[in-house]
Amino acid sequence: MNKSLFKSLAGLSIGLLAMGCSSTAVITAPPISYTNTSPRISELSESQTQRWGHLDLIRDTVPGMSVDRAYDELLQKRKGQTVIVGVIDSGIDLDHEDIKDVLWVNEKEKPGDGIDNDGNGYIDDIHGYNFLGESYHEQLEIARIIRLKIGDEAYQAAAQTELDTKLPEAKAGLPQLQQIEQFVSMAHQNIQKELGKEYYSIEDLEKYSPKTPQEEQLVGVLIQVMGMGQDIPSALADLNDGINYYKGQVDYHLNVNFDGRKPVGDDPYDINDRNYGNGNPSFRDEDESHGTHVAGIIAATRGNMKGVDGVAKNVKIMSIRTVPDGDEYDKDVALAIRYAADNGAKVINASFGKGFSPNAEWVYDALAYAASKDVLFVHAAGNDGADLDSPENPNFPNDHKLKNTPEIVDNVITVGALTSSFGPEMVASFSNYGKQNVDVFAPGDAIYSSMPNNDYEFQGGTSMAAPAVAGIAALIRSYFPKLSAVQVKQIIMNSGIAPQVKVNIGGPEGTEKSLDELSRSGKIANLYNAIILANQVSRGEVTL
Repeated sequence: MNKSLFKSLAGLSIGLLAMGCSSTAVITAPPISYTNTSPRISELSESQTQRWGHLDLIRDTVPGMSVDRAYDELLQKRKGQTVIVGVIDSGIDLDHEDIKDVLWVNEKEKPGDGIDNDGNGYIDDIHGYNFLGESYHEQLEIARIIRLKIGDEAYQAAAQTELDTKLPEAKAGLPQLQQIEQFVSMAHQNIQKELGKEYYSIEDLEKYSPKTPQEEQLVGVLIQVMGMGQDIPSALADLNDGINYYKGQVDYHLNVNFDGRKPVGDDPYDINDRNYGNGNPSFRDEDESHGTHVAGIIAATRGNMKGVDGVAKNVKIMSIRTVPDGDEYDKDVALAIRYAADNGAKVINASFGKGFSPNAEWVYDALAYAASKDVLFVHAAGNDGADLDSPENPNFPNDHKLKNTPEIVDNVITVGALTSSFGPEMVASFSNYGKQNVDVFAPGDAIYSSMPNNDYEFQGGTSMAAPAVAGIAALIRSYFPKLSAVQVKQIIMNSGIAPQVKVNIGGPEGTEKSLDELSRSGKIANLYNAIILANQVSRGEVTL
């Protein structure tokens, strides 16, 4: 792995003048800036790998958000207000050891009585709401458009074209991966038996003398896999992930005949059909882990010596189960945004997206409603490695109606993903980008966070970068509650770090660009700097 080394900035003075425990204490620390471009030499330690997004580029030579440094140097003597963050996602493990203590509780609702006690239109919504009922597997929007003949002929034809591209690939890829997995698994079990050990090295394989031509072939495959720097159990896990991905595509996502909405019982294309769902936004399927992972990134209980620390403290997570295994429905998204805004959320995290949105106007109206309620909407840029400024790469939801400019609302911040490797590989190869339509970058590759059933795991995607920024936004709103959603967005963008390095876009064969060519701010989100700037803005020392 290519890692980076940053030389320390000599003479960086840090000062903090604390006035008791007041949130109005004057911060005199200068913001962090980066001028060096030296590569990191040493590998990250295990503990660093598990929290690299919290590290500091100067001290740790990793392009993290300086979270640990902000807590150590700027926030220790400050008290903040509680901020509610709405997580519009899959279900969350509400009993998770690292999340249960940071869940939003609707004190006006009595659990389990089947009555809408607070009159907000949602029964038994103690920790949020579940707009998916007991459903989980779903089609992509293109399959629904074709099945239900949604939109005009041109819209249906565009959906059909995309389906005709994706479905053959999935149908061909599934048996290929299954065959490879069976072969590698058989080879692995055979060599374990022959060597008499569960774990073996590539040197063990090279020293082993196969007894038959078939065995020689099996050993050769194992050597080839391990020669790519991966152990066999990890390779098998990756193969199984690929199999499950293609199986989901074939069975559900691209299956025009599948209807995953039946268990819900509503008409998902009627915005006025709202008597559906229930008050239990917990996860329903053993593979339904996305929301739990995202919630942990934002606000996993800090300092409890369990699992991970979230970016933000003073946060209550409002779980809004809206995103299935497939494409989310526009109606669910629109109602989820309104639910969060109406029930006190000041930040909404939206780690989802799709390329077709037949009822996008419902979502645009909901975003405008959230703006009127002073709610910041943090959105993942998407994982297609594509330029969102191009009309060929529509991404919903957005704040510009696919016209790039002008933005229709000013409370949306769109986040691209970084790797832990400072330098050419710093922007994740999967991350979408765009000078007009991506606002800032944040750690999003190989992020360690909570999983259902008190587990923890590394996952990557712009889905992991967005909650990192949502955590920064929540902390700003906690310590500086008079700042508006628009000001918080501007603070995050203006206070980020702008390293003067070129990064690869489009893989090894792609092009090199600077961050200011890939996003509006040209910066990496940084909590340390954001707190300093928020303090200055709140005191009237700086005007945005």
